[in-house]
Amino acid sequence: MVSLKRNNKLELVEATGVRTRGSSIYTPGQSEDFKISRGKFSTFITCPKCFYLDRVKGLVEPGMPGWTLNETTDILLKKEFDECREKQIPHRLFSQYGLDHVVPFKHESMDKWRDSMHHGLIARYKDSNIILSGGVDDIWFDTRTEELIVVDYKSQASNNPVTTQEYLESPYHEGYKIQMDFYNYLLNLMGYKTSTISYFLVVNANRGAGGFYGKMEFEETLVPYENDFSWIDEEVQNMIDCMNSDEIPESHMSCENCAYARQRKEYE
Repeated sequence: MVSLKRNNKLELVEATGVRTRGSSIYTPGQSEDFKISRGKFSTFITCPKCFYLDRVKGLVEPGMPGWTLNETTDILLKKEFDECREKQIPHRLFSQYGLDHVVPFKHESMDKWRDSMHHGLIARYKDSNIILSGGVDDIWFDTRTEELIVVDYKSQASNNPVTTQEYLESPYHEGYKIQMDFYNYLLNLMGYKTSTISYFLVVNANRGAGGFYGKMEFEETLVPYENDFSWIDEEVQNMIDCMNSDEIPESHMSCENCAYARQRKEYE
C-alpha cells in the first residue's frame, strides 16, 4: 500500500520520513523522562531494528488507515459497559460465563485509562526515566477477590465460530496476548492487584447472513486468557538497553519492513 502524507487540513504535504517533534526521539544516555507506549514496546518485541530506527533515529513508518469499523464496535461496547458501570451491575453477558460476581470497574480515571492517544495507564519503570503507557479497552472488578480484570475488545469477521483454544493458539493473536500481559503489568506497577484471568471480548460478524439490509449481525464470545507478565520486566530492561546503545540492532528475520527496505536499496 502506498500512503500519501497529509496535514491536519488533509492537504498533501512533503513526506520527509523523519520525525520533527524532538520529544518523540530518544537520545542514548539521556536523563529526561521518555514515554514508551504499549504499541512501541510490541514493536521492540517484534523487530528491535524497526523499534530503534523509530524511537532513536526518528524514522517514521508509512501511515496506515484507521480501522473505523473496529473503532465503532469498541465505542459502542464501551457505551454499553458504561451503563452497567454506572449502576454497578453485571453485564448481560456475564451470567452465561459464571461471572455474576463481576461488574465493570468504576474509577474516576477510567476515561483517561482508555485514552491511548493522550493518557492511558501510566507507570514509571523502576527508578528509570522511562514512562510506560497503554490505553486499555475496559477493566472489570471481581467483587469476591477484589481484583481487577483486564478486558480487550476484538472485532473480526470469520466463518468459523470463536473457540478459546483456536483463538489463543492462532499465531496472528500472539500480539494480542503481549498486549494483555502489558496492561496487567502496568496496573500492577500502578499498585493494583489484577486477576490471573483476563478476557478478550470477541465480536464476530456473521458473513453468512442473507444480506446486509442496513445492519450487521455479530456473535459475542468471551475468551478467557491466563495472563503472565513475569517476562515483561526483563524485556523492558532489554528495550532500555537497546535505546541506550549507539549500535543499530539486527532486524527480525521475518520483518517485512526491513526486507522491503533492503530490496528497495538495491534499485536506488
